[in-house]
Amino acid sequence: MGIIYSQEITEFCLEGRFIDFVIKDGYKLKGLKLETSEGECYVKLAKPLRAAFDLRLPKGTWLQVVGTKKYDEKKSEYTLKAERVMAARSDLGRVATSTALQEPPASNVTQVKPAKTKQTILMCQKSDCWKRGGKEVCQAFEAALSDRGLEDQVTIKGTGCMKNCKAGPNVVMPDKTRYSRIQTEQVASLMDKHFAEKQEDKQTDNSELLPIKISNFNEVSVKTSVI
Repeated sequence: MGIIYSQEITEFCLEGRFIDFVIKDGYKLKGLKLETSEGECYVKLAKPLRAAFDLRLPKGTWLQVVGTKKYDEKKSEYTLKAERVMAARSDLGRVATSTALQEPPASNVTQVKPAKTKQTILMCQKSDCWKRGGKEVCQAFEAALSDRGLEDQVTIKGTGCMKNCKAGPNVVMPDKTRYSRIQTEQVASLMDKHFAEKQEDKQTDNSELLPIKISNFNEVSVKTSVI
């Protein structure tokens, strides 16, 4: 008779500083890397969170994570799975207190705008997509970004296979909308659809610093479009 291993599941709540996302196959969000008081750890995201998580989350952000912790006797290790992710209250409190104590004289205040996190367009660069015009589509996106003056706000990142080879070229926009069979002449309309607001901000040059907002993950769904 073989050995029977048990898996104990309990709830957990931890706070940590966001280090990076864990991405599979070049575009599939799987989890988060956090720096906690006990060291670096990996937290797997529940599927509803993966579909709605904002990939523009700045590194270094303090987060509070609530979920389930499973102990695997066979592997002698814990695995963490997040059910909720939110801004850490303790970090917000420390920031507010620090600002109040170190407020400089009004006459000497110089406001500096923080560097903006670039949004990313993911594009499959495997041979099947490339043979179907992926290279030309990539060049069209680069030209469209340049024409609209968005090179400092949006970047294009090549990925591995997106598992939809026969429908290439395949592209995933920053809001996770996925497009297949993209043609170069369709790039301009896609840019206008997804980045119209950024173009308006560029023209008015009236951007403001907004507080970090983590969405209600259960109310957002992934959009998939095929052209």
